[in-house]
Amino acid sequence: MKRLYKIVATHPAEGGWGVALDAKPMRTPGKNALILPSAALAAAIAAEWEAQRDTIRPATMKLTQLAATAIDVTAPRRDLVAAETANYADTDLVCYRTDHPPALAARQHAVWQPLIDWAAVRYDAALAVTTGIIPAAQSPAALRALAAIVAAQDDFRLTALHTLTAASGSLVIALALSESRLDAEAAFAAAQLDENFQIETWGEDADAAIRRQALAADIAAAARFIALLRD
Repeated sequence: MKRLYKIVATHPAEGGWGVALDAKPMRTPGKNALILPSAALAAAIAAEWEAQRDTIRPATMKLTQLAATAIDVTAPRRDLVAAETANYADTDLVCYRTDHPPALAARQHAVWQPLIDWAAVRYDAALAVTTGIIPAAQSPAALRALAAIVAAQDDFRLTALHTLTAASGSLVIALALSESRLDAEAAFAAAQLDENFQIETWGEDADAAIRRQALAADIAAAARFIALLRD
């Protein structure tokens, strides 16, 4: 798609802020009005569109994609998106440990256990830890508590939380990032702890590097999205 617009601007709109291209208010791919809940997010999305040159590259506009997803996908399917997100708690990455090699087991405990402890205090949701691939039987009360936290998010924050949870494999890591317990770099490191350990030992192939870069970009974009919602 060629860039046909010259001027990108933000403007107050009913229910929040909008972005206009040559004074024409933007719409989502689903033809809904692109109304953002904060001026900061609107300005950042406008900057994404301003940064485009002769050709529009949607993959470089992750904030725009997240906002459109919140409006077109999350809003009409809230219950499904919330359930998909909350369900990660039942088999959360940080609950599954190894006992060999000892160095990896120690690293998992050092990085993941504080997050589990934090979630237990913050949400009254104590998650069980297991060793190996045998599923841990999680407390129904803990799962309900975490599901309630997920369901309480607005459409934009739920979209970001869903993205973070899917990218990290962990609702606990996603919630910790959303509440500034972790930054994007630390969240990615926690999510990729096992992979990083293997890379230190065996190295990394090109395909794995590309996949990890994409996950890191998704986590960074969702973290920035949440920060802009706060502003």
